[in-house]
Amino acid sequence: MRIGDLAESTGTAIETIRFYEREGLIPAAQRAENNYRMYTPAHAERLAFIRHCRNLDMTLDEIRTLLRLRDAPLQDCGEVNALLDEHIGHVNHRIRELRTLQKDLKALRARCGTPNAIEQCGILNELDTAAAQSTPAPPHRHIRGTH
Repeated sequence: MRIGDLAESTGTAIETIRFYEREGLIPAAQRAENNYRMYTPAHAERLAFIRHCRNLDMTLDEIRTLLRLRDAPLQDCGEVNALLDEHIGHVNHRIRELRTLQKDLKALRARCGTPNAIEQCGILNELDTAAAQSTPAPPHRHIRGTH
């Protein structure tokens, strides 16, 4: 099948498929005489696996590791367990971060109980004050790798 067919059958953008191919997550497609990429059902199956892992918020590095292990079916699965345990830890950390974010947003929302003139808006005033006092912090993300 051509890349458009693969994209349609898997619900994946063409550029994403090309990106995964460049990253080595899916094998390079063979080229037809007209130079079109030709994909096989194995490409679609591997792409479905990758998409499912991405839906679980796994990084490309984590997926790369899982694919490597998946391609060695006789190997012990202890590394898979360890990877998933680590990922669960990152998810737990992110949940704590999101709960803190929710608390902060609710506190901010409480600054403006009734509509006022914009210049008296407690939310905007608080955001302005916080922005003036804050120093840029690097974003805290999960583990190494591309999301």
